[in-house]
Amino acid sequence: VQLQASGGGLVQAGDSLRLSCAASKGTLSRYGMGWFRQAPGKERELVAAVSRGGGSTSYADSVKGRFTISRDNSKNTVYLQMGSLKPEDTALYYCAARPNAILSAAYRDGYTFFGQGTQVTVSS
Repeated sequence: VQLQASGGGLVQAGDSLRLSCAASKGTLSRYGMGWFRQAPGKERELVAAVSRGGGSTSYADSVKGRFTISRDNSKNTVYLQMGSLKPEDTALYYCAARPNAILSAAYRDGYTFFGQGTQVTVSS
């Protein structure tokens, strides 16, 4: 599966932004999905994950209550709605697919397909 993230940009603290991840050459409904981010000088971290069916989600503590991950399998797309953005959210955001996923699990590991990232910059 090939993944392409979009929707990043430069925003001010407190603003909202929605990222999209579209899949080509594959069917997203077969995969658990996640959004990762990596800031300069920092390790990549899993921000949010969603199960194949969309009914289960998981979030990093740093974004709980502010970010929402969702998916529309009919559109082969996964979303990350980001609200109350902070300067520390500045990073390159990637979507990723996790094969061998059961329908109801939001996974923290096992991601093997990563898309190109989209830059999110939050000014103070």
